[in-house]
Amino acid sequence: MMNRIAAIQMASGSNVQGNLTEAGRLIDAAVAEGAKLIVLPENFAHMGMEEEDKLGLAETIGEGPIQEYLSEQAKNNHIWLISGTIPIKTDDQSRVFASCLVYNDTGDLVTRYDKYHLFDVQLTATQENYFESETIKAGDELVWFESPFGRIGLAICYDVRFPELFRQLMEHDIDIFVVPSAFTASTGAAHWESLIRSRAIENLSYVVAANQGGYHVNGRETHGDSMIVDPWGNIMDRLLRGSGFVLADIDLKQIQLIRANFPALKHRRINIGNKNDG
Repeated sequence: MMNRIAAIQMASGSNVQGNLTEAGRLIDAAVAEGAKLIVLPENFAHMGMEEEDKLGLAETIGEGPIQEYLSEQAKNNHIWLISGTIPIKTDDQSRVFASCLVYNDTGDLVTRYDKYHLFDVQLTATQENYFESETIKAGDELVWFESPFGRIGLAICYDVRFPELFRQLMEHDIDIFVVPSAFTASTGAAHWESLIRSRAIENLSYVVAANQGGYHVNGRETHGDSMIVDPWGNIMDRLLRGSGFVLADIDLKQIQLIRANFPALKHRRINIGNKNDG
């Protein structure tokens, strides 16, 4: 069975309504091309001038204008919609969850994943500093869900650097990994394609990666190159820069065929003993 999936690429700014309008335009365009599942990038609704700006926009789970918008988009377009991330309140007023929300085609919230690995990195070559843990609280569980498109595992941006997260999700025989992101231009140029394709190849699964791509009003530059990769590591569609979307048909029979002919997942030997001659 084949289903058409789209990953949207944006260059979001600090104006929430402007970002929602742009996301809606791109959703409409992807739906017109037959997309039934659409993935938005990380921070799609807001990339503020300061990291603390997100605290004032944080919503209680199940209510708030951004969540209402997502539910309406899913329901009105008869699509499944994966929200990238939006700020959701925690019990700590100084930090929010970066939450990826999944809506079905009737606009109901199906599940939620809170970003697990936080990007606390200093890039000396470009003099960029990122300390997500100062304003974001890390999630404490991994999330997958059943859908008409297959079994889907959720990851967010920096998570893609941790293959053990994907391996743990593979205990549930994931068909498609979704990775909404806002990769920096410098780290993206070095590693983005390699990481996305590696997660597809080693897990023999599709990977749908929706990235921010362009210059942002806060001075940040993101890498773009949103892509959909098949279980053999082939890039089915990609968008290097600017606003738009990538589109591909997901074939679950292809996953079954590849895993049957190339059963690497069954060949794993994780309990290897260590020999020490010292």
